[in-house]
Amino acid sequence: MKRRGQNALTEQLKYSNRANRKSNPDEKVQTWLNLPRGNKIILPPRFHHENVRCADSLVEYCINEFSEKGQVIFDPFAGYGTTLLIAEEMGRHGYGVEFSKEKANYVQGLLEHPERLIRGDSLKLTEYELPLFALCLTSPPYTNQSDTENPFVDYRQKGFDYSSYLQGMGSIFSQVSQKMKPAGRLVIEASNLKKNGEVTTLAWDIAHEVSKIFHFDGETIICWDEYGYGYNHSYCLVFSKA
Repeated sequence: MKRRGQNALTEQLKYSNRANRKSNPDEKVQTWLNLPRGNKIILPPRFHHENVRCADSLVEYCINEFSEKGQVIFDPFAGYGTTLLIAEEMGRHGYGVEFSKEKANYVQGLLEHPERLIRGDSLKLTEYELPLFALCLTSPPYTNQSDTENPFVDYRQKGFDYSSYLQGMGSIFSQVSQKMKPAGRLVIEASNLKKNGEVTTLAWDIAHEVSKIFHFDGETIICWDEYGYGYNHSYCLVFSKA
């Protein structure tokens, strides 16, 4: 059987593929990290049943990587205040919004500047007086495709669906873009979810939705000693303002 020789096309493909494998020396190629889970602040017993806080180590890494001292950092899903508290520790100005009155009251008691945490609804973000921020860092409330509780109101309403969740995420981050400085960055920690043998591609769906608003710079896989949701890793989805 006659072998095909090297023609102009195969040579072009060979060199093209070789070029695509090379990394730009100025481009960061760190695409995964191993980080320890855990938080310095121990929650009161009344919150133990829903302790799904983002790890301190991840928040510290992202704040150091994507912001500078004196800049404003914002979390639209403030939860138990991890982003805001660590922002204050690292010399930044932390602002956030939290729907749950109980959580907001608790976190405000820990903050040096409690007025910077708004008890409110991130779907109405543009109604609040907020300074322009350099970094939005958050881990949004998770939901499976089969869940019917509304994550945006602390899972206190039924009759919700997954498509509405993604539309809500689009609305929230569209408003985040309006409150962000021109060179601002957005980092979302999210995970895909396994439940009863079914996978919800939550992280990938969030990335797709938010990419309609921000430029998607890429993801870093965070490998944990333990995580949950059927996986031992999550994703840091990194965006810049388009």
